Amino acid sequence: MSNKAKEVVRDFYRSDILKDNTVLERYFHPDLVLLWNSPIGLSIMHYDDLVNFFDEIRRTYQDLRLEVSHLLADGNHVTIRYKYYVRTMENPDEEMGIAHFIAIWEVKDGKIFRGHQVSQPVTSNDDTNEGYDRVKI
Repeated sequence: MSNKAKEVVRDFYRSDILKDNTVLERYFHPDLVLLWNSPIGLSIMHYDDLVNFFDEIRRTYQDLRLEVSHLLADGNHVTIRYKYYVRTMENPDEEMGIAHFIAIWEVKDGKIFRGHQVSQPVTSNDDTNEGYDRVKI
């Protein structure tokens, strides 16, 4: 299962979430639960919450680019480490790194089912200004 689970997660993160409204329906299980630890605390999100979240992302950003450094699978669990870069509607010529993430996803029935995610905003002290070194993707 680990290769299939890894493919599901990889394909989700390679998808164009800003322009393709079918991404969540194709990759997320309807019973999805995400436990997300961020600097503001713990958020528990379900499928509909993530639909609303990505709707807001679509309204806010002109472009969203992902840089993955790690993608590791163990059975139906997949761990991914990545950084998001964005271009805003107001300033489409400047790309900014916005946050670092590590997520552990469980894949069930060929879809992303349960996740644990930790995020940290990009700061001037980051050691990844030039991007991540790819380790295992």
